Amino acid sequence: MAVLTSAPVALYIHWPYCSRICPYCDFNVTRDRGQADTQNALFEAIRADLRMQASWLGPRRLVSVFFGGGTPSLMKPDWVAAVINEAKTLFPVTNDIEITLEANPTDAEIARYRAFQAAGINRLSIGIQSLNDAALRFLGRNHSAREALMGLETALSVFDRVSLDLIYALPDQSLENWEDELRRAAHLGVEHISPYQLTIESETAFGRAARRGQLRIPDPERGEAFYDQTQSVLTELGYEAYEVSNHARGKEARSKHNINVWEGVDYVGIGPGAHGRLTFDKARHATVAEPDLKAYIARVRETGHSVTREPLSPEEASEEALMLGLRLIEGVRLERIAGLPLNKSDELIAGGFLEATRERLRATPKGRVVLDRLLLELLS
Repeated sequence: MAVLTSAPVALYIHWPYCSRICPYCDFNVTRDRGQADTQNALFEAIRADLRMQASWLGPRRLVSVFFGGGTPSLMKPDWVAAVINEAKTLFPVTNDIEITLEANPTDAEIARYRAFQAAGINRLSIGIQSLNDAALRFLGRNHSAREALMGLETALSVFDRVSLDLIYALPDQSLENWEDELRRAAHLGVEHISPYQLTIESETAFGRAARRGQLRIPDPERGEAFYDQTQSVLTELGYEAYEVSNHARGKEARSKHNINVWEGVDYVGIGPGAHGRLTFDKARHATVAEPDLKAYIARVRETGHSVTREPLSPEEASEEALMLGLRLIEGVRLERIAGLPLNKSDELIAGGFLEATRERLRATPKGRVVLDRLLLELLS
């Protein structure tokens, strides 16, 4: 099978275990109950899956690795090191490769973080979610605000690059409280902040509570007000909104792995339910792994991998490129969306929602606030 051997490739590793399942989470996760045999089998399956998918691609240049989940900071550091070493053996590695691990504050032991650093992790993304104890209880988190601050302090003592996640537009949250929280977070010493608006997904505990009338669905206009305030405060404090939900102090602080995905770089998805995008014979393919944990392990043992591959039509690939690319402050390269008619684009440019150059189409700050509606207009 022919591939574009000169193209870069990124790698996503999904570790599904969590010490607690948060009520807003709709990721493919499972409760960590100390299943040593199953976890060891999953670790071996991930390595085998990686070897198989690498054999499809040939000598691609590995430019980023992202351990997500779930809570990959629950992995044994030796396992993280083994996966990284496997990846570096299978693919040529760029000198500036970014290797990120997601972590929870409750896993912030300095010896553990140093072991992850020794394994090859050079960027930590820590899920603080809030600096308010009442909000943390509402979100089902298993740490307090004090523990979040202690965990962040530990992370900053070990890693040069640290990002923190926050969730906003909670039912009882005021704009004043959110501004105070943003300012506190910005003064903690991190170079990257990812604020996400609370969304209620139907198959989560919050989704079930909303159907029972026990939880208020966030109002879109209220969400826009929180979004506007987020942009204003973080910009004032020196954080550039380089993507809809990601802010960094300078280009070097940006998440290289996420930019690779948004810009259309191929990425290999490894682990239960992991998604990927790979190019074969100049055609973009979507891959998705078996989501059930035990079925994933069994299929990898049987066939060497567990993914289903589906080719994307040129139109599907262009639509995906548009949806991802418009999230970035630089926008999407026109060559990636050349086959789309882009209905109403002239009207949206005239209305101040879009800007076009000879190379890119980008959403303006006004357009990014209503990006979902903007995309519906463009693709209608």
